[in-house]
Amino acid sequence: METDKKWYVIHTYSGYENKVMQTLERKVKSMGLENVINRILVPMEDEVDIKDGKKHVVKRKIFPGYVLVEMEVNDRSWYVVRNTPGVTGFVGSATKPIPLNPEEVKRILKSQGIDESEPKVHISVEVGEQVRITSGPFENFIATITEINDEKGTLKGLIDMFGRETSVEVDYSQIEKSLE
Repeated sequence: METDKKWYVIHTYSGYENKVMQTLERKVKSMGLENVINRILVPMEDEVDIKDGKKHVVKRKIFPGYVLVEMEVNDRSWYVVRNTPGVTGFVGSATKPIPLNPEEVKRILKSQGIDESEPKVHISVEVGEQVRITSGPFENFIATITEINDEKGTLKGLIDMFGRETSVEVDYSQIEKSLE
């Protein structure tokens, strides 16, 4: 059996996704399986409904009838998930669940606001400071910072291009403090 945790898809009765997630979370805690079954996710998205001419934002399940589980598959964890009320089985073969492709997982998590691609980069720069752009289309340009967005991990700055100031937006990972 595999010892590393991967994301798997479990099939549930339609409409039972949240109930399965809650039941499974309780089971994991009560059985001390936190180190084997990590996260349980029902991917949702905002959808705008128009009723009586009024817009309402509602959460809709992206994959109705399915729940994602990050876990290490062993006999015990497989049994616990498989025997959770509302679960009809794993997606894959009957005996061995097939994990999701890592790129697919990354895309789904990102759609849920969970970005695990890289740890957040924090930099100590201030508006008005100069930085050197180290990669991308503006590589080796010196930018004067005009705006810092910690939430997105980006900053805006002005570079001198063809004799005029041009505003550019770059990722924290694309800059270094200028030595000027």
